Order: sequence, then structure tokens, then C-alpha cells
Amino acid sequence: MAEVKFENIVKEFEDANKGKVLAVNDANFVVHDKEFLVFVGPSGCGKTTSLRMVAGLERQTSGDIYIGDRLVNKVHPKDRDIAMVFQDYALYPHMTIRENLAFGLKNLKTPKAEIEKKITEAASILSIENLLDRKPRELSGGQKQRIAVGRAIVRNPSVFLFDEPLSNLDAKLRVQMRVELSELHKRLGATIIYVTHDQVEAMTLGQRIVVMNAGKIQQIATPEELYENPNNMFVAGFIGSPPMNFAKARLEGNQLHTATHTFTVPKGKLVGYKKYDGKEVIMGIRPEDILSTQLMPSVPTENVIKANLKVVEHLGAELLIYFDIGNDQLTGRVSADAKYKPLTQVDLYFNLKKMQLFDPETQQRI
Repeated sequence: MAEVKFENIVKEFEDANKGKVLAVNDANFVVHDKEFLVFVGPSGCGKTTSLRMVAGLERQTSGDIYIGDRLVNKVHPKDRDIAMVFQDYALYPHMTIRENLAFGLKNLKTPKAEIEKKITEAASILSIENLLDRKPRELSGGQKQRIAVGRAIVRNPSVFLFDEPLSNLDAKLRVQMRVELSELHKRLGATIIYVTHDQVEAMTLGQRIVVMNAGKIQQIATPEELYENPNNMFVAGFIGSPPMNFAKARLEGNQLHTATHTFTVPKGKLVGYKKYDGKEVIMGIRPEDILSTQLMPSVPTENVIKANLKVVEHLGAELLIYFDIGNDQLTGRVSADAKYKPLTQVDLYFNLKKMQLFDPETQQRI
């Protein structure tokens, strides 16, 4: 396996209506050897373009790409020692699964005995031994996805590239395939770069995550770091389900004044906020840090508000509750034991030890 390095990568496209479009803007990162790195972001953010540049399917406008110690700017895709798994499986319908798996190896003039050995090993890893003599039309979506992964495994590449491979599967099968891909990474000890628009998928699969927006890398960090210490409001709002809540506020001393409520900032947090005293800020708080007072052993004396619930969503063991602070809608996640109903007033405790404050102009975390 090998590491992958982007140095000052810029990618521009020509658009007939808009002229030059900056798809990737000065990207710098290293995918470590045997790491599972995930690119995540909304449609058009540059994540798939970045993956295609690693594969050599797109040529960067400027900057350097390394796979291992080798500069691959001018290396043909077939010579980059990578294997790519696409969203649409790309299986040959007239071939058996065995023939699909062997196709790339035959093109590389691999000896027949070695091809059979690699197919047997890949089939064992993916538990598809009983599918080898079938045609793709006889398989389910999940089985087809395993075959697409198997075709990459038999290549034994330095780097595996996955381009939204689970997006065509139903929700239950996506969960199953996430587990299987995670286990596969452990078994192969492979370097994997994975692209998805699904932040839950990114958080469950990635050892580190690259969050992109509008062609720019917003943050590269572990799932835990992204969730607990997002660089900016975009990352905070994109990572997490439901996402972080935001409310306009004004910081005065140790008080946060919103349109309708006043909160007390915990002493341990005040040190980092000194230069924003007397200024407008954005308060960010996760839904799970808004708690039902009726389920607390003792009700705190500070940071408890009366909220008028607009909507209550039942999710089995949990409730998602929706209410307003001024013009800002907030979401809380509480235990179903609270038995909340819509259009009622309830007491909620805001755990501000877990809150974040953001600069309203730069949207950067303070």
C-alpha cells in the first residue's frame, strides 16, 4: 500500500455560461499509508473531482499529486496502481461474475493460475463464492456492489478509490455494507479514499474525514474532532444528525442574550471569548445537549428556558423536538420518556459546557 499526497492542487473547468469554474481550490493533504480517508460534502463541492484526479481521470490545472514516492501528474490511469469502485457498479452484463473479476487481470497479461488464485481469495474475503458462475442480472444490488469491490481487490492495488459506492442501495443494505467495508479495510490493511455526500457514512467509515465546500477544504480531522471542535459553521452544520443548532446572540460579560432568552456562560469557557465581549456572536449547540428537565435528578438554576414545542417527532427511544428562539428554529433530542406533545410548553436545560460560539462575519469558531 502507499500514501497519497496533494500539494497545492487546483482544478478549473470551462463552463459555457460561467467561464472558468474553480472546482478544487488549493487542496493540500496527505492520505497516510493504510488509512481510510473519507471526502464528504454537498453536491458540487469538489470531492469526486479530487478522487478522479488521484485516479488520473481528471488532470489538475496546477499542483502535484504523489502516490507513494512517485509523482503521477503525467502517469496514465492504468499505470498508477490504483483500483476504483464506481457508484453504478460498471459490471459487464454478458459476462459471469468470474469473468468480470478476471477481465482486468487478463488485460494486464496476468498468468491464468494467478488469476484464479486472486479470484478465489477475493471471493473468500467477500463471501461471494456461490455467485461466481452467475450473471450480473441474477444478483441483488448488494451482491453487485460486492462484485465491484471484488474486481478492485483482485488488482491488489496500492490505493483503493470508492466513488459513492453505496448510494444506489436501500437504507438497510447501506448500513450492512458500511460494516462490511470497514471490516474489509481491516482485513486488507489497505489505503482507501472514499467519497460520499452522506455525513453518517463518513462518520462511521472514516479514520479521518476531509470536509469540502465550494471547492475548498474546510477541515481535515477524525470524526470525534469534527463533531466536538468544528472549524466553522459549515462543518458544525454539516456534521451531525440532526445538525448543530445556531442562534443569534450578544455576549455581555458572562451572559449570552438571545432574542428571547438569556443564558449564563460557564466560567471555563469565558477565557476564550474575552475579545467578543459586547459583540454579536452565533451560539451553536448540539440537539443532544438540550435536555428535558423532567428527566434530570435535579433541575439546574441557570440556562433553563420555557420552550413552546411546534413539532415532536417520535423515533422510538428518542424524540426530536422543534421550537424557536426568536427567529431561529432549534432542535432538541430527548428521551421518549419525556412523553412530550406538540403545541405544549416545556422546560429545557441548555448544557452550555458543550456549546460553541462562532463569529457571525467569518463564521469561524471562536
